[in-house]
Amino acid sequence: MIKLIIFLICSLYILFVSWKPLKDLSSHGFYRFFVFELVIVLFLLNVDYWLDYPLSLQQIISWIFLFGSIYPVLAGLRLLKIIGKPDQHLESETNYKFEKTTNLVTTGIYKYIRHPMYASLFYLGWGIFFKHIEVVQTVVLILLVIFLYLTARYEEKENIKHFGDEYSTYMKKSKMFIPFVL
Repeated sequence: MIKLIIFLICSLYILFVSWKPLKDLSSHGFYRFFVFELVIVLFLLNVDYWLDYPLSLQQIISWIFLFGSIYPVLAGLRLLKIIGKPDQHLESETNYKFEKTTNLVTTGIYKYIRHPMYASLFYLGWGIFFKHIEVVQTVVLILLVIFLYLTARYEEKENIKHFGDEYSTYMKKSKMFIPFVL
């Protein structure tokens, strides 16, 4: 019952901050809403196993993913603010303020991956998943990865419209979530 209440409270908050993108199926924010929801579900499914067998290989892998999820989001946000130069006046009802960038960022972590914040969610999902692996968690993780991919693809379409050929060229030089791999 407590987990259901936590889920509902978190969902209401995510719904509150995502209500505009949820009106637009062609917005990356529509798909991102489901990513956040699935992360919460995965967490609530595995929270009881968070500290079980702390030195097992499975837990060590989990913690590597969890700690690895911190850097991409921090580095990505920092570069968007410094180099991306967000402009709150840009037209977009579905983007958060930090996403309304005027400059394409292709340095730092963005040199290697186009979506560091989604990469963080990708790593976070895997880290939570490794806490306790079962069929339900596997299905939730698969859905999480699918929705992350859709979020990134829809954002790339938006970025091509916003930045043009510069973004298309950038896509050929960088990976989506994992440097040198994916």
